[in-house]
Amino acid sequence: MTQPSRRLFLRRSAGLAAALPLAFAPSAWAAMAPTRSLAFDHLHTGEKLSLVYAEREAYVPDALVRLNHLLRDHYSGEVGVIDPQLFDLLFRVQQTLGASRPFEVISAYRGAATNERLRNTGGGGVASKSLHLQGQAIDIRIAGVPLSDLRKAALSQKGGGVGFYAREQFVHVDTGRVRSW
Repeated sequence: MTQPSRRLFLRRSAGLAAALPLAFAPSAWAAMAPTRSLAFDHLHTGEKLSLVYAEREAYVPDALVRLNHLLRDHYSGEVGVIDPQLFDLLFRVQQTLGASRPFEVISAYRGAATNERLRNTGGGGVASKSLHLQGQAIDIRIAGVPLSDLRKAALSQKGGGVGFYAREQFVHVDTGRVRSW
């Protein structure tokens, strides 16, 4: 019995590696990583955070508390609970892009009072039943990554809604139903 050549082995391995993301549901694919980490720069508060938020299939409770605080309503200081699936979605977007720079946060959790005030005075674009209210949405960008690439990477995950705001320079990502605008 002959062993396959190194070149053939590498070619088959590369094909398998390319197919793996397609073979698993997004949450299963994210769970395959032994540890999942994210980094954020919050543009309104100036806070920065880089941490491991999940190990194997378990979220790290202290990391989730720290992320909830960082991604709080930056107008009122109200801390909400961010959907951990949003972090997995961002992790997959980061992996798709091969990006190493932090996500720049424009907006994440919003309290009801802030949401209503922005709807009435913010010039539009704020939904009355925004997923920001449930901690299921975040508005982001990544320095050095074209917004169109960030949008494409988010859309490719089919993990929820993706909004493209070129003039405002951000992409909205949420864990609601799959849709785009």
